[in-house]
Amino acid sequence: MHILISNDDGVTAPGLAALYTALQDYAECVVVAPHQDKSGASSSMTLNRPLRSQVLANGFISVNGTPVDCVYLAINSLLNQEPDLVVSGINLGANLGDDVLYSGTVAAALEGCILGRTSFAFSFASRQLENLSTATYFARKLVVAYGSLDLPQHTVLNVNIPNMPLNYIRGIQLTRLGHRSRALAPLKVVDQYGKEGYWIATAGDAKDCSPGTDFYAIMQGYVSITPLQLDRTFSDAFSCLESWLKGAAFNGM
Repeated sequence: MHILISNDDGVTAPGLAALYTALQDYAECVVVAPHQDKSGASSSMTLNRPLRSQVLANGFISVNGTPVDCVYLAINSLLNQEPDLVVSGINLGANLGDDVLYSGTVAAALEGCILGRTSFAFSFASRQLENLSTATYFARKLVVAYGSLDLPQHTVLNVNIPNMPLNYIRGIQLTRLGHRSRALAPLKVVDQYGKEGYWIATAGDAKDCSPGTDFYAIMQGYVSITPLQLDRTFSDAFSCLESWLKGAAFNGM
């Protein structure tokens, strides 16, 4: 078994080291991760300069790029043995609902899926480390059980673990994505030279957090597993779009 581990918090992130430690005695693990924090990078790729890799003292490989760059470069160039599995995380901070559109953690897993590998994205619902061992426990359990998993093609598992001691976890729930409220306006700042800038505001609060959503599961003390697909086509919209295209505005085309 060969596992590629990546993340978006950066190659020195504690969640990455914890995930590697949790899996290293189960499989041959290789870590390829961004040189610096790339949270919010989504599925961006670096196209305007060459990517460079560096092997660190602990054996991890650092890349001066995005999470997607790391997975793409690892599978297509850096690794002598292609991985059976791609595992991303453990992200410090949840990736729930609309977060998956921006998350570099999820994007790394999606890139693994694009390249034909079963992929997991693991996120811990806190930026504190006190209960990180809870997240590593479930990450290992799920990865070890992956051999009996028969997922539909082009599917990624987005896993979020609550911030609580292991014995407080109530179980695992399969969930759908919830939704957040609109974020606050960016924070305007002025530097010492009088130049204006903006800090992007934090994500909005949970809006759709009803039973069955990933938000609800985490709030109730459950590990949330949400299957995500690469195909974002919304087939249910075809009927209204067909009527719209047949409308008067498009007659004669």
